[in-house]
Amino acid sequence: MAGLPKLPGFSFNDPTLTKFHLSQTFDIVNGYKQPRTQYMGIGGRELDSNSVKHIHKSDPVRYDPSLTYGRCKSKPYPPFRPHFALYDQKCLTFKAFFKQSVVESPFEFYRVRPVNIIYFLEDDSISVMEPRVINSGLLQGKIVRRGHIPKYDDGSFWHWKDLQVGKDLAFYGTVYHTVDCDLFTREYMASQGIDMGEPEEMPYDPYTYHRQLQVIPKVTKTPPADDKLRRFLEFDGKVLKFKAAWDDRENEYGELMKFEILYFLADDTVLVKNVQQENSGRDPCAVLLRKTKLPKIYTDTPVTYPAIYLEKSDHEVTEYYQPRDFLVGNTIFVLGRDMLLYDCDKFTRDYYKNALCIEQKPALQLEEKEIPTPPVQVPPHDGLGSLEDSLQNTLTFLTKTPKKDVAKQLINANKFLRYQMIMDAAHPEDTIRKFILSYSLADGTCTIQEPPIKNSGILGGKYLRSTLLVKPNTDPLNPELYTPGDFYIGAIINVFSQRFIITGADLYVYRYMQENFSKFSCEVIDNIRNWMFRQGYLKGDLDDLVKDNFESKKDFEETIDERKLTDLEKCLRETVGDVEDDKVKQQKMLQEYEDSIKHTYKVPPHGIVPVQMECPYPVYTGEPKDLTCKEDVEGKYTSYTPKHIDTPEEVTEKYYRGVLQEQQEVCDGRYPIQCTDTPPREKEREERSGPIMTSPEDIPPGSCRIKKKSVRFEDHCTKDRNDLCDLKTEKTHCDCTDYCP
Repeated sequence: MAGLPKLPGFSFNDPTLTKFHLSQTFDIVNGYKQPRTQYMGIGGRELDSNSVKHIHKSDPVRYDPSLTYGRCKSKPYPPFRPHFALYDQKCLTFKAFFKQSVVESPFEFYRVRPVNIIYFLEDDSISVMEPRVINSGLLQGKIVRRGHIPKYDDGSFWHWKDLQVGKDLAFYGTVYHTVDCDLFTREYMASQGIDMGEPEEMPYDPYTYHRQLQVIPKVTKTPPADDKLRRFLEFDGKVLKFKAAWDDRENEYGELMKFEILYFLADDTVLVKNVQQENSGRDPCAVLLRKTKLPKIYTDTPVTYPAIYLEKSDHEVTEYYQPRDFLVGNTIFVLGRDMLLYDCDKFTRDYYKNALCIEQKPALQLEEKEIPTPPVQVPPHDGLGSLEDSLQNTLTFLTKTPKKDVAKQLINANKFLRYQMIMDAAHPEDTIRKFILSYSLADGTCTIQEPPIKNSGILGGKYLRSTLLVKPNTDPLNPELYTPGDFYIGAIINVFSQRFIITGADLYVYRYMQENFSKFSCEVIDNIRNWMFRQGYLKGDLDDLVKDNFESKKDFEETIDERKLTDLEKCLRETVGDVEDDKVKQQKMLQEYEDSIKHTYKVPPHGIVPVQMECPYPVYTGEPKDLTCKEDVEGKYTSYTPKHIDTPEEVTEKYYRGVLQEQQEVCDGRYPIQCTDTPPREKEREERSGPIMTSPEDIPPGSCRIKKKSVRFEDHCTKDRNDLCDLKTEKTHCDCTDYCP
């Protein structure tokens, strides 16, 4: 195909040819380009012009005799190499020194500083380097930067022909004296016809020589044949733990201190830890001896050893403690402290038994005499500040505020128990004053407010700020405070030597007692409940209780009846009903309710206390109401909810209460009463003595532990100022004549 004419359609490509790059004409040798003697074609293929195939046999011009007779040997010409390639990385090195004067120093006057002068043949540049010396205190290294150094002012530079051993060279004002050169420099100079002189001795620096004399030569010892890596892999994390005690009670202020000694098997080091004891008075230092090797004889050191500023090393210590030295019952010395080993852990006992065939002794008992703690002497209160602050300041050196019950404050925030009080006064003008006591459930403080009274001259307002009320005749350092359990109707409260009598309470007080009945006694709960009932605050509770009892009984009876009836009887009962059973059930429930509200104890008689002063006007109370029930109960009650019926005692009490309120102004003398004859229909009443109030009843124990919304009646005894005769002269009785029926 190569012989075909190159016409359109007659050109063919060789599919075996894949490389078409041009061959390089230079080779890079030591960083420099060298021309190639043989050239290759495209893709590295041989050129046709260099092939023997293109030489005709009869061509005398291209006939090569070497093909027949062989080539003759001739010396090859060296290739041309430029100057920068020929002397690349070739330097002439001379050893020299220069003297530097030292002023204001009593130990030296000058210093000899050795340097190396390096001459680069590549570009005829020179550099001066000072070798570094440890702890010389000088900035050593490159002194003269590489470059052409001027020789004279005419512009000439230093050349390698000017360098010689034993010659002074002035570089930038500093004179360097050469003393020697290296072997390459001598051979190169000899090849150029310059003979280097004999090397000179480098002078010594006096100050450096003086310091070298002071350095103690190091003495080395052959280390023991111990494979530390094997010990680390085998014993890492394995520690022998001992309990030790140091008895220092023979010295002043000494004591028996306990420590923990840890022996690390990986590197034979010892760590001593402090065992912190409460209220020991010592600084909380965790470690007595850090992890280090513990010498047996601490004082066995050479006399000339500078122990003031150097620590001991393995060369000064003859022997260290080994595991065989740590036995329970033995005494070891920890840097001058004799410590008794009195116990060890289970791993330590097993290690000594299995590895060393040593049986550790049982633990020793260290008996310490317990010193009785003297009782804390609380200083008396000086009257400044509150008692809580004074007691808190005696507990700690730094003053702190007393701790408060935060949970109690959050739960009982803005919750107060309010009571109405009157003053147990000795002056008549104080009898009309009334006070309101507010007890805070959050912090137990009490606040007393006095409502103002118009046209009385009493302004009212805050009587007592929020404070803790202390009961009289209690320990001043541990006082007993008033609590809600001490507040009830008729209770006498002593507020800073002023007596108050509680006459009323808020309904929230009774609700709080129901929720927290365990905090109050039975008498206090009954007292508040009865007073609330007399005031009519528990009417809704009574209605709810009666309704709940009725509904519960009704549901219970219906469930029992439904269990006994068949399906047919249930259907007939739902359609027809049993009217007679409903009436019987209604009468039964009504009778049970009346029986439940009747008094089961004897009510004390009512009467008036005899007084000294006589009343000029007789008082007639009249006849009490008829207690006979005249209403048709069966026709009135159409539902199962019964109506409350007053008992004879309650009717009598209500009647006398109305008489007292109507006849209040009799003894005042403002409105005289005209006495009339007793109507003939009034019955004679027996004369009774005593005040219109009852004495406290005998309450059986546990009588107040009843369910919520339950009511228990008692004699309604109150020390009310609205008695029949109130002359405002006494606090406990009335001055009037006997009661006139």
